[in-house]
Amino acid sequence: MDSYKPSRAITELGDGFYDPVEAANFPRRVLRFRNDRAAAEVGLDIVSEESWKRHFAAFEPLPNTLKQPLALRYHGHQFGVYNPDLGDGRGFLFAQLVDTRGRLMDLGTKGSGKTPWSRAGDGRLTLKGGVREVLATEMLEALGVPTSRTLSLFETGEALYRGDEPSPTRSSVLVRLSHSHMRFGTFQRHAFSGDGDRLQKLLDYAIRHYAPTLAPLAGGARVYAFLDEVVTRSANLCAAWMAAGFVHGVLNTDNMTITGESFDYGPYRFLPAYDPNFVAAYFDHQGLYAFGRQPRAVAFNLSMLAQALSPLAAGTELGPALATFSDRFNTAFLARFFARLGRTKFGDDRDDQLVSSTFAFLELGTVGFEQFFFDWFAGEPGESRQGAYAHPAFEPLRPLLRAARLTGTRAHAYFHGAPCTLLIDEIEEIWRHIDEDDDWSPLYEKVSRIRQMGAAFASS
Repeated sequence: MDSYKPSRAITELGDGFYDPVEAANFPRRVLRFRNDRAAAEVGLDIVSEESWKRHFAAFEPLPNTLKQPLALRYHGHQFGVYNPDLGDGRGFLFAQLVDTRGRLMDLGTKGSGKTPWSRAGDGRLTLKGGVREVLATEMLEALGVPTSRTLSLFETGEALYRGDEPSPTRSSVLVRLSHSHMRFGTFQRHAFSGDGDRLQKLLDYAIRHYAPTLAPLAGGARVYAFLDEVVTRSANLCAAWMAAGFVHGVLNTDNMTITGESFDYGPYRFLPAYDPNFVAAYFDHQGLYAFGRQPRAVAFNLSMLAQALSPLAAGTELGPALATFSDRFNTAFLARFFARLGRTKFGDDRDDQLVSSTFAFLELGTVGFEQFFFDWFAGEPGESRQGAYAHPAFEPLRPLLRAARLTGTRAHAYFHGAPCTLLIDEIEEIWRHIDEDDDWSPLYEKVSRIRQMGAAFASS
């Protein structure tokens, strides 16, 4: 395995950042999803079926990486309220590997058993939750959103009880491949306790492994540059969500990482139709993390990260870095919006006009969010779809779309059919087949269709 490059970088941090834990011993280990495409990036694609089961269901250590799983410690603002009682409660860091791009990657789990941070939880993941995460990561990757990838999903043979789905329900354990599980809340934990030494050690570790170009800097300039980099990455991530019509649902500070990569998919949704007030989480009663409020939520989380970093800033004002978020988000969103249309920006006021006219039309709800971008990607919809755009609200938009220079192509077979979507009814139907008939073919067919979509966009 020439591409297998193990690491134990996390152990550089030492005491106070994690807790060694044992994985649960599951009664069954039935492989339901294996992502060899992602595995190839860290030299794991040639692992045998039996070894895959030993490593990713029984959690036998991978060679020359972590000797024991580590439950990471962190705090977080959850729906605006600070919670100091957090940490990996049903997952752990299982291994670290260096990928083919030279990046330090984490293999983290979900549903792998209780830890010191489980509180009243059972440390398990429902099979439905695992299936939902497989679908989320595949769809976001296809749409070009920086995201963790689901590496493995095993069904584990336990009966779980949950208040938000019919119980007892089937259980699973998932392994994700991520470019760091270092959360905003990881910094908050050590700032909260006033532990400047550990806070500094955490910052140094983050720069060494995730922002090495900043290594020559020192003092307040180092802190400022790091925050500035995280602002840029987070603005790009949020712009990617918005252009994809994705609602994360739980944008707490413990669910955002310093690498600007989306992860941990619970009550997420994709927009059926454009609605800035669309809420994914049934428990988000105030709509704090509604689709249109995601940029505001990310900006708040960045301000909490800045607050946590401020003890290290040596009098350097961090506010100016935060103030750049809006402009960076807008720039990134425009680029992604036009890429979704297979068109290049005008570079003048027409860019904003095209975006505002698009949303004014989509807010009517007569054309689905994904359908619109499918219809108008690198061209115009066929005759059978033209009637959907006969509304007067579309008239200001039509000349702008026609005037924008095309950069994509509709040559891929994907564009010969209907758009690939991932709406809640589709997910529920996939789960129904699994739950009632143990029929996994709709899931695998959906993943194949999603990957076809990703290939179509990648080739344009």
